[in-house]
Amino acid sequence: MKQRIIGFDLARAYAIFGMYIVNFTIIFGNQQDKSTLGKLLSLFSGNSSTVFVMLAGMGISLMSNRGDGYTNEDKKRLRTIVGKRALFLFIIGLLLSLWWSADILHFYGGYMLVAACLLFVNKRYYLVVSIGSILIFHFLVVIFPYETGWNFETLQYSDFWTLKGFLRNFFYNGWNSIFPWLAYFTTGMYLGRMDWTLKKTQVQLFCIGLGMFLSVSLVQFLATKFVISEDLLFFMNADYLPPFLPFILSTMGFGFMVITFFMVLGSYVSEQSFANDLAKTGQMTLTHYISHLTLGMLIFAFLSGKTYRGSITTQSPIAPIFILLFSSAYFILSYYFSKVWARKFKHGLFETLMRKVSG
Repeated sequence: MKQRIIGFDLARAYAIFGMYIVNFTIIFGNQQDKSTLGKLLSLFSGNSSTVFVMLAGMGISLMSNRGDGYTNEDKKRLRTIVGKRALFLFIIGLLLSLWWSADILHFYGGYMLVAACLLFVNKRYYLVVSIGSILIFHFLVVIFPYETGWNFETLQYSDFWTLKGFLRNFFYNGWNSIFPWLAYFTTGMYLGRMDWTLKKTQVQLFCIGLGMFLSVSLVQFLATKFVISEDLLFFMNADYLPPFLPFILSTMGFGFMVITFFMVLGSYVSEQSFANDLAKTGQMTLTHYISHLTLGMLIFAFLSGKTYRGSITTQSPIAPIFILLFSSAYFILSYYFSKVWARKFKHGLFETLMRKVSG
C-alpha cells in the first residue's frame, strides 16, 4: 500500500507541474508558438488537466477501497464526506472564478457529487458512466452550437454569471464541463479499483494507453494527407475546446501511460527520501493549484513586467523558455514548501480546511 500511494502522489506532483506550464502559458505566453520548445510545452495542454481529473477520480476510489468491509453506516458516512467535499470545491471554485476564469475546482464539485452516488457500485459501472458522458456531450454538440457564450480570441465566456450561461458552461461547453469531462473522473475511479500490485495490470493498462494514443495520432496524421471535409478535419484535430472523441481518447490514453509509469516508479523509489518529499507535493495539489493561480500569477507578472487581468491580453507574449523556467522554479518552491509544511502538518492548507468542513 505504501508503494501504491507514493506512485499515485508522484503522478499528482507531475500533474500539478504540468498545470503550472499550461496556465502560465495561457496568460503570459503564446499557445500558438511554433518553436521547438513552444511545441514541447504545448504537449502539456489537455494532457495535464486530464491526468489531473483522472487522478482525482482515483483518489475518491482509493479512500473507499475496502471491498465489502463497509457497513451501511460506513457507506452513508463516506458518501456524506464526499458530498461535503464536492460542495466545498464547488464554492471555492466559484470564488476563484472571479480571479481565474478557467477554474477547474467548481467542476470537480460536480464530478464528486456524481461520485458520491456511485461510490460503492461495481466498478464496471464507472466505465458505463464514462461512455455515457462522452455520448451525451456529442449529442449536445449536434443540438446546441458549441461556441455559444465563447469569445475564443480572448477565451472569455460572456454570460458565465447568468443562470442560463452558467448551466450551459457547467454541463456542456465550459473548460472542464460535466459532459464529457466526467468521463475522465469516473475512468479514474475505475483505475482506483484496480489491483496495482499485479504486473499484469500495469502492463495491460500501459499498452492500452499506448495503443489509444498512437491510434489517434496516426489517424490525425493521415487526416491531413487526404482530402476530407473541413468539418471532419476539425473533429479529428480539435484540441480541448471542444473536447471531441479523438481528443478524449488521445488524452485518456496518455493518462493511462503516465499513471502506470508513476505507479510502477513508486515501487522502486518508495524508500527514497526525495520520492517521499516529492509525494508530499502531490498530496497538496489543491493548495498548490490555488497558490499558482493567485500568488504565482502575481509573482510572474511582477518579474516579467506584465499585468495580470485573469484573461488573455494583448501584451507581447513571453518566450517559452521563460515560461518553462518560471514553472520549474515555482514547482521547486512548491516542493520545498510541501517538505517544510509536512513537518508540522499532515495535510496542506486547503486540504486541511476541506477536511474540517467535510468531517
